[in-house]
Amino acid sequence: MLRRILCLLPIVAVAVWLYHNRTHLGSGVRQALDGNGYWMLAAVASTLLGWVAVSFARQGTVLERLPAGRLLVTQFAAGAANHLLPSGIGAGAVNIRFMARCGLPPARYSAALALYYLAEGVARGTLLLALLLAFPEALRLETLLPEEIGLSLAATAAVAGLLAVAVAMACVGRIRRAVATFVRTALTDVRSLHARPSRALALWGGSFAFPMLQAAGLVTVALALGLTVPVGHLVLAYLAASVVAAAVPSPGGIGSVDAALVVALVATGATAGAATATVVVFRVITVWLPLLPGALVLAGLVRWKVV
Repeated sequence: MLRRILCLLPIVAVAVWLYHNRTHLGSGVRQALDGNGYWMLAAVASTLLGWVAVSFARQGTVLERLPAGRLLVTQFAAGAANHLLPSGIGAGAVNIRFMARCGLPPARYSAALALYYLAEGVARGTLLLALLLAFPEALRLETLLPEEIGLSLAATAAVAGLLAVAVAMACVGRIRRAVATFVRTALTDVRSLHARPSRALALWGGSFAFPMLQAAGLVTVALALGLTVPVGHLVLAYLAASVVAAAVPSPGGIGSVDAALVVALVATGATAGAATATVVVFRVITVWLPLLPGALVLAGLVRWKVV
């Protein structure tokens, strides 16, 4: 009975969310149908390839060979779970269950999850820095943050968080021992993985390919709708918005990514109306349309004990 409830829970949650957002979904679908069909198909293709890139990155975090088909399907299902819980918790939980079913011990799959998020962050940060150097006048990160927050307050909050973790480790022995064990396991795995070129290539290739494929989806949607912004500026706007929105713990970045993307596109020269239409269609293709199929696949994976 519990497993049946767990199978139905993501489907019900996604159905309720789609019902409450049916107006935005319908508007986005209508605008997508009005755009250039070939560019829209290219946006769909880049979204599909994004799950392939994530699968490669996930495989690159472990030495064991994961079943490729189930790994790819799990990433599709994890995308739906990621939009039900904030800060990537849903996708992380699905992948932890998947790796546990594949026989990895807790220390190993915890280290693999941490390595994935680290590689993803490094890839996004590196790409963003490269584009900021290439187009220094295209965008200022300060424009993506509300005036009352600012970069200085964001940096202060990050430092405060690190200090809180350090104090907890220093004062609580159990936490300190758990963290020490985790760090040793993670460092051992990182050295072993980078000693195997196939794993290192999968990890870093997938980590760099995924944000670029997502940015390509935004570019193709913009081209389909006739948005007159240079391609390099569009890619920069996506990367900057995704990095800034990651600080806001909303499920799947819904709301935070949308707002940051609109602001970023306006900052690169798009009109507010054109930027909003582009973001709505982009999010429909990458988030809203795959949501219900992803929830159905997740329910099936839970029922068949893949996760």
